[in-house]
Amino acid sequence: MAESSVIVAIDGPSGTGKSSTSKAVATRLSLGFLDTGAQYRAMTWWMLANGIDVKDPVAVAGACDKPLIVSGTDPQGPTITVDGADVSAPIRTSEVTAAVSAVSAVPEVRVRITELQRTIAAEAPGGIVVEGRDIGTTVLPAADVKVFLTASPEVRAARRSAELKGKDAADVAATREALVKRDAVDSGRKASPLAKADDAVEVDTSELTLGQVVECVVTLVEEWKRRAR
Repeated sequence: MAESSVIVAIDGPSGTGKSSTSKAVATRLSLGFLDTGAQYRAMTWWMLANGIDVKDPVAVAGACDKPLIVSGTDPQGPTITVDGADVSAPIRTSEVTAAVSAVSAVPEVRVRITELQRTIAAEAPGGIVVEGRDIGTTVLPAADVKVFLTASPEVRAARRSAELKGKDAADVAATREALVKRDAVDSGRKASPLAKADDAVEVDTSELTLGQVVECVVTLVEEWKRRAR
């Protein structure tokens, strides 16, 4: 990659604003964008569609080399296909959401997807914003700028319920419970757990607007560019 290229790693649990922030930062700075969670969802969708028992790590490991997953990196229109088929909608179903942590915890899956992510980041012209859960710690530990987004479980649940068109307190409570449960699974898995890199800047988005979070990350990138000159 060119010397002026910059790799930005944005990690954090669900509902902290990673995707919205990453897309906006990438658009603002004319960088590529990669939603790594979508890749794990795509792998999970393929497993379910092909009758693989997602609760059987051996079965998942044995099949994870089969699907061809391709991610488009345009922040204004990111795409994801599996074996040539657009799966941007089906990977967001509740069935995939319920199974993605189990599939993501299989070491062979993480190796396969991590290699794909590193290749995409290395080939991105001008640089890229990569968002996920283990980007700054495992996938791209040498990333130029690392950010870890957090937010309270209540705020995250409210945001996620709004995305899913949830309209009452029961929806938010159920969503909060699901988020906390997924946090525990993702943070406790042996292979590349959800964690903040030691050199990442932590940003609590609970009381911030999307614009404020984006401005914070853009400032960090611009500061890195000044130091890199």
